[in-house]
Amino acid sequence: MDSETFPEELADALVGVQRLIRRRLRAGLTVPRLRGAEVELLRLVETRPGIGVSEAAKELHLAGNSVSTLVNQLVRDGYLLRETDPADRRAARLLLTRAAETRMRDWHERRTALVRGQLDRLDEADRQALCAAIPALLRLADNLHEEADRP
Repeated sequence: MDSETFPEELADALVGVQRLIRRRLRAGLTVPRLRGAEVELLRLVETRPGIGVSEAAKELHLAGNSVSTLVNQLVRDGYLLRETDPADRRAARLLLTRAAETRMRDWHERRTALVRGQLDRLDEADRQALCAAIPALLRLADNLHEEADRP
């Protein structure tokens, strides 16, 4: 490992894998595709049902008005429900619709099948190396997230 080129090579590999997964998954879509930020918001609401708009903006590192725009689009398209927070009538809580739940479930299944198929093409040593790298990649993501939260 060349310590000078490793950071760039790692970043390029991660971006390349993500881009190719996204492209392959788009190819099989039978519904209009969602933009990246829309998918990120749906994934966040999927993992944190009832999250508020301002908390979602903070989690996604986006401006509140940008998330409000995304919410409005996803509500209009039938993927999000915006309910009034009983504790604060001025605030909204976000929930997935059945259509969004179905779409997200399909996306997860297709992504898992795609990645599983590609992992099956690798030899055992490569699969073990990728498996061993997951904790370090998760810590890297946590560090990036924490750093983005600092003022």
